[in-house]
Order: sequence, then structure tokens, then C-alpha cells
Amino acid sequence: MKIDLDELSPVQRKVHIELPANEVAGEFSRAYQDLGKRVRIKGFRAGKAPRSVLQGIYGDEIREQVRSQLVEHSLGEVIKDRGLQLVSRPEIEAAELQENGDFSFSAVFEVKPEIDVKNYLDIKVKKPRIAVTDDQIDEALKRLQQSHARLEPVTDRMVAERGDFIAVDFAGFVDGKPFSGGKGDNYIIEIGAGQALPQFDDALQGAKQGEEKHIKVPYPEDYPNRGLAGKTAEFSVVVREIKQKVLPTIDDEFAKDHGECSSLEELKRVIRQRLEAELAQYQKEELKEQILNHLIESHSFEPPASMVERQTRYLLERNASAVPNSPEPETAPTAEETRKALETRAVRQVQATLLVEKISQLERIDVEDRDVQERIDKLVRAAGERGKTLRDFYSRSEARADLRTQIAFERTLDFLLQQATVEEVDPSLNKVDDENKKS
Repeated sequence: MKIDLDELSPVQRKVHIELPANEVAGEFSRAYQDLGKRVRIKGFRAGKAPRSVLQGIYGDEIREQVRSQLVEHSLGEVIKDRGLQLVSRPEIEAAELQENGDFSFSAVFEVKPEIDVKNYLDIKVKKPRIAVTDDQIDEALKRLQQSHARLEPVTDRMVAERGDFIAVDFAGFVDGKPFSGGKGDNYIIEIGAGQALPQFDDALQGAKQGEEKHIKVPYPEDYPNRGLAGKTAEFSVVVREIKQKVLPTIDDEFAKDHGECSSLEELKRVIRQRLEAELAQYQKEELKEQILNHLIESHSFEPPASMVERQTRYLLERNASAVPNSPEPETAPTAEETRKALETRAVRQVQATLLVEKISQLERIDVEDRDVQERIDKLVRAAGERGKTLRDFYSRSEARADLRTQIAFERTLDFLLQQATVEEVDPSLNKVDDENKKS
């Protein structure tokens, strides 16, 4: 076997392999022998059909089988012998395969870049001095209070107001015809909460219980539902019930009923402990982010395009499945803008992954099989009813390998944080306040 290996770029290789005729002929011979044992040809006893007969019937199939076997075996041998770490599927260009001739092919693929990681110990990071405040505890209490609010019927008026929760029956029509998703019965809407288009939401204020109301709603040109974009729908709406949110009083009884504490003061202490634990975790993740920033900024290298593309697709899938409060259509980013932003993030994530992986190799940070199994068991317990599905997912070798990589990444970052020099500084902005307000 003759091998030529060319470096097309720091992350791209091209290998050209030539196999001698005797090796090709041997592979064809084995393929036809195996075939003769498996198939039955009319007029011949099992396993006795001549090769010429088999060639006439299965020639094209066997040629493709041999071609695949020769490429897979010889390329795999080169990859192993040269210690190449492939991150993309090889693109194969092969010459015509003859049963009694030499065979050659070329494969182009991407590999992990060779990274000379330096100065990763004693990284300088800054930790803001942040403490849990009484205001944060009060905000947490209010969120707990809101989560246990109940809806009670409004009995002193028949007109819906902003902040009310109303049960409505509605039917929508475009050009006099009903449309998918345009009908609902006993549908709950909080007026003024932005759950519906502004024109629809505004028209519900002042609606009388039991009376039919007609609402015209113009949909913007770039509305996601193309069947409605640029059109005006007319809804007939009947308010069946008006309810308002009633909040429980925050006192000792509230603490007993909803906080599993004997008093309000004990509930506040529990909340403080939880917030302090969240703060410590938040600060730890912030410090790790600083470490990753330092590593990326101090090591310049080209990440493989295939790894970036896979990570971009993963981020796009996550972005599509997320259900945050959507921005107004006129301010929403285009698909191209979204992809570009996520691709920038993907480049950084791939760089971080490769750098940390290299450090884990240098520091011999290993992950044993039992570590992977313990993590799977923990994830399964946390998944509840989805536990069996999750366990089935991690029965796949690829999924377990990805989880092993993730655990190694986490352990290596923990190691780097232990080795880092942490300087406490006064915060310019209390980010924890911001995070708590978002939650």
C-alpha cells in the first residue's frame, strides 16, 4: 500500500492511497466466496455456483461492496497509524475499480488542530464582592407569593379590565373563512399581559361578560404564519367569565403552607441560604467564563469548519425549540442574522472545547466508565417520567462518549479554577440582581 498524506491547512488533510492488484483481487475473491455461501442459484447446489455466474448476477453489487471495504479498511489503517483525529466525514474520490488491477483513491477530511497550550495555570480572574440583600429576599418572597396566587370570579362588575383573567370563546375568519388556530372555547387570557396581538388585547378591555364582541385584527406583513401575514382577521368573541388574581398574605401561615417552615423568619432564612448557594454557583460559572475567555484570547487557531457547523446546527435547534417571549415581528432578527450570531458563538464554543480537551490530556484528567454511569443514573432520576427514554438514549455508545467528553470538560475547568488566582473586586454592576429579576 502506497500512502501520500498532504496538509491542506492546519485542520484539513488529504490522503492518497494506492492498493496493489493482488490485494484487490484477494478482496474480490473473499467477497465472491462469502456470496456463494449465502445465495442459491437455480441449477446449482448450494455454494457450487461458478464465480462467472455470480459475476453476471451480482457483479455491480460486489464491486461496490469491495470498493467500500477497501476504502474503509485501508483508510482506517492510515488514520490509526498516523494518529489522525478526524472530525468530519471523509470525502472520497476513487478511480474505477477493476477486479485484476491496482486501485487508488483520495480522501479529504478535517482533523483536530495541533494546539500548543501555554500558561493555563495561575490564570488571573476577578470575583465581584456580592452579597444577598434583604431586597432580593423580599423579591423571592413575592415570586413565591405570585406562584401561589389563585383566580377568583369577579362579582362586583361585568366589564373586563386590564389585569383580569378572562375565559373567552372566540372564532376568527379571514375573507369570511375560518382558519387553523382561529377558534377556541373557554380560552384563558390575561388582559394586558401581551399574550395576544395588541389590537386583540386592547379590544378585550371593556368587553362585557356574556355579550358578543367583534374585533378586527390586522396581521403584519412579516407575521410568522404566512396564511395570515398581511391580512385582517375578524373575530367574534364572547367573555364567559371574568376572574382576578388574589394573592395570599405573606405571614407565618404562608410560610407553613407554602414554604414548609414554622415561621416567616425561618422561611426568609431558607430563602437566603438558597440565594447564597445560587450566588456562589453563579460566581463560580462567571470565573470559569473568565478562564475560557483568557484561553481563547491567548491561543489563536482555526477551528475545524465541520465542528463549527455541527455546533451551529445544535444551537439553531435549541433556539428553535426555546419558547421565550417573542419580540415584535418588526424587531425580530432574520434567519440569516440568527444563524450568523449563533455561528459566532459556535466558533467560540468549539475553540473552548478543543483548548480544554488539550489541557485535560496534558493533566491526565480521566473519566472512568463508572463516572459516566453515575452521571447517567443522576440524570435519569432527575428526569422522572422521562427517565426510561433518557436511559435508552445513553445506551448508545455515541451518547455515552459525548457525556464522557462533557464530564471531562467540567472537571478540567474545575481544575483550572482551583489553580487560578482569584482577586475579589468591588462590582461595577450587581449582575445577580439582574439575573434574579429575570427569573
